[in-house]
Amino acid sequence: MGGHMIGLLALAVLALASYRGTQLVVHDSILDPVRDRLIAWHERKTDSRPRSAVITLTSCTYCAGWWISGAVLAAYLLAADQWTGTPLAVHAVEWFAVAGGQALLNRWDDTRDRSAV
Repeated sequence: MGGHMIGLLALAVLALASYRGTQLVVHDSILDPVRDRLIAWHERKTDSRPRSAVITLTSCTYCAGWWISGAVLAAYLLAADQWTGTPLAVHAVEWFAVAGGQALLNRWDDTRDRSAV
């Protein structure tokens, strides 16, 4: 299947996986200790651009989601032996598609009424 864009089902599954990975990094309590240490590290030198970038990356759903989507897509393409034989521009479009699905899911999650749960 080399040289072709991945199918819609694979894109949907990758978007769901990217959404879940983004929730893990940005919101899930299991990573609270890591985020707390990063915040304390940043507070020791708040004028550090690299430290500020790390905080932004780990606290912004859309920032983290973009990179997590890329990592999830790359892992899938490599594991499925679909990385080679397909132009990088096609993989870039796939990355945008996976990140777009992930962002839509996160937008839905951020705006839903939690009192109804």
